[in-house]
Amino acid sequence: MTETTETYEVIVIGGGAAGLSAALVLGRARRHTLVVDAGEPRNAPAAHMQGYLSRDGMSPAEFLAIGREEIARYGVELVRDRAVDVTGGEDFTVALGSGRTVHARRLVIATGLKDELPAVPGVAERFGRDVLHCPYCHGWEVRDRAFGVLATTPMSVHQALIVSQWSKDVTFFLHAVAEKELSDDDLRRLAAAGVKVVPGEVAELVVEDDRLTGVRLTDGSTHAREIVFTAPRAVPQTDLLRRLGAELTETPFGSYPVVDPTGLTTVPGVWAVGNAMGFAEQVVNAAAGGYRAGATINGELLMTDLDAAT
Repeated sequence: MTETTETYEVIVIGGGAAGLSAALVLGRARRHTLVVDAGEPRNAPAAHMQGYLSRDGMSPAEFLAIGREEIARYGVELVRDRAVDVTGGEDFTVALGSGRTVHARRLVIATGLKDELPAVPGVAERFGRDVLHCPYCHGWEVRDRAFGVLATTPMSVHQALIVSQWSKDVTFFLHAVAEKELSDDDLRRLAAAGVKVVPGEVAELVVEDDRLTGVRLTDGSTHAREIVFTAPRAVPQTDLLRRLGAELTETPFGSYPVVDPTGLTTVPGVWAVGNAMGFAEQVVNAAAGGYRAGATINGELLMTDLDAAT
């Protein structure tokens, strides 16, 4: 592979909703911009996305394809590659897996996060189909069916309570969570919501004719369920931010960068957007965050150059 070096005004690392939105704003502002996309969107397992006004029901793949076409209209370059290293200085140097080295005055980190699913047979295979994690994303489509909630932490109580908004037939499988870990308030609310609590470890999901039909415990008992909700363990992709020395803060969902309202990290010139800066960013939130960052970066570059000229 031939190593090449190129300079841009802004490099966006990550080509999901947040990264493409930032790139769209920057391209329209006539900024020489590169998007580095490894092609691993978090919502790839889902057949559709909901709750995004005017895009409700669109497939994630179609959404990204349209976004790539839109940024290309404004001269934004997109390369399918992976950023393997980054260093700061007067500008930022990004090493790509292909051997290419690129430079930029500003960086947007939109590397997202990865979901680590419970190690229960059937969960990974059915994820995005009848194993789900977000009722706001999928609840309407599976409403009034027999739900199971597979606990991953005591915080899964919240998920069991929330999904009861979409079905009155909800069973909460404690799995690795001991019943004593639930507070009196938890138990009271679960009872008020009509959620059945089942202690014991889950052995596997039961699948027949390519559809989920039940949840089997290690004691051999099987509970008929059509849909299972579970909360994956979020693994933020913050390696590049760590290399740059960005300050991170611990949350119940992992370590995320400290950012201002525009996504600016504690490293001057580096913005974090989408799930790279927070666990709860849905597609619509990520796109909005990317827009804010792109507009802020353009204004900041403009003022920097004007001040230098005077």
